[in-house]
Amino acid sequence: MLELAQRLKSLREGINLSQAKIAALMGATQASVNRYENGQTTPPLKVLLWYADFFDVSMDYIFARTEQPEGKLYEHKPKVIEAITQDNKALKQFVDMCFDPSSPVSEKLRDILTAMLREQSE
Repeated sequence: MLELAQRLKSLREGINLSQAKIAALMGATQASVNRYENGQTTPPLKVLLWYADFFDVSMDYIFARTEQPEGKLYEHKPKVIEAITQDNKALKQFVDMCFDPSSPVSEKLRDILTAMLREQSE
């Protein structure tokens, strides 16, 4: 997860924020941010989502799976995830009830949760 740590640091430094300032903005401690950026600790999902929203980048960008940040206008809809939710009605119903459909981030969060649940079941 060294790539993740480097990406978080790069995002922060790209807008000239100190670790203390970004920690204050996200409601964390400077020590936590330091551990995330040095690869000592993997940030929890809520922190990764905060980074994605704050810097307007995709989770793929944060995880260094792409070099294209593609923020809020990112509309890639993997067919694999769609197939999983269509094939498993109970999973789709569970995921759908977890999020308010009127929320602008609902679809992204639903896709992330679906992928996580899929990985856990494999």
